[in-house]
Amino acid sequence: MISTTLRRRLAIVGTAMAGMLALTAQPAFAWGELGHRTVGNIAYANVKPEVRAQIDTLLKQEAMLGTPECKVKTIGDAAVYPDCLNANRWRWAYTFPWHYQDIDIDKPFDVKEACNAGNCVTAQIERFRRILADRSLPPHQRLEALIFITHFVGDLHQPLHAAEHEHDAGGNAVTVTNIPAPSYMVAGNPPHLVDNSKKPANLHSVWDTVVVERAQKEGRLPAVRAYTVAEREKVATGEVADWALESWNLAHDLVYPQAFGHVVAPGETTPKEVTIDDASLDKDATVAGDRILQAGLRLAKVLDQALTPAG
Repeated sequence: MISTTLRRRLAIVGTAMAGMLALTAQPAFAWGELGHRTVGNIAYANVKPEVRAQIDTLLKQEAMLGTPECKVKTIGDAAVYPDCLNANRWRWAYTFPWHYQDIDIDKPFDVKEACNAGNCVTAQIERFRRILADRSLPPHQRLEALIFITHFVGDLHQPLHAAEHEHDAGGNAVTVTNIPAPSYMVAGNPPHLVDNSKKPANLHSVWDTVVVERAQKEGRLPAVRAYTVAEREKVATGEVADWALESWNLAHDLVYPQAFGHVVAPGETTPKEVTIDDASLDKDATVAGDRILQAGLRLAKVLDQALTPAG
């Protein structure tokens, strides 16, 4: 039997890019490149000046990562770097379970659920926060921590990175028949696109990319700018477990009911195919924009806490 972890990773890659794997390994972009870069760039615009300087210093350690195929010149690059690593699965596959946490919406929320030996997004955010803050560690290790925490805070704010129903791998096993699968960026410099326009999307990829692109087209993607103190205090709330609960609640109350057409009953069989109407997608675009802003400003707070010089 295929494990949940393996099934999920295969679903992310295989559903969106079937037929391409024989030619080249593909990265699976959670939130899509657009969403992740927006999270990272918002954070960078809102950290303290001295923290921004430390980020720039750590980014100069890029060569020490040993991944020339995955560039990290800016924090925007850092935000998508962990997905770029999919091109070298033989080296980086152990990190793939860190991107998500399959917490069953049929059961009471438990942040420790589906987190075997710390192999889940909430545990890894906490681990990398400690590494980033530890100035006794080599700079390239702290850069790796900066990269992963930038990406994982973004991941955790995508509702289907903290929830699943009936082992559907965060919606990867649910085909959305009325929406074409999004194009995905292929690792490379410059990157190029894979055309999936004739393939159906799955529920997970709709939230990774489709609703984010819609938010951008409709002017609902948050601006990359310095937000006021009042704006930051309103949005940059809670801790890692709270962010996971928010995503789980969105999956429980919004994502799955939209897809299934009703509130999901415990033990209900997951349909293999669903449709999502335009009004739902419109609402989802607004929610996605809100979650990306939350992720960006909360990441800024995490980075300020980890990188503000003592004294």
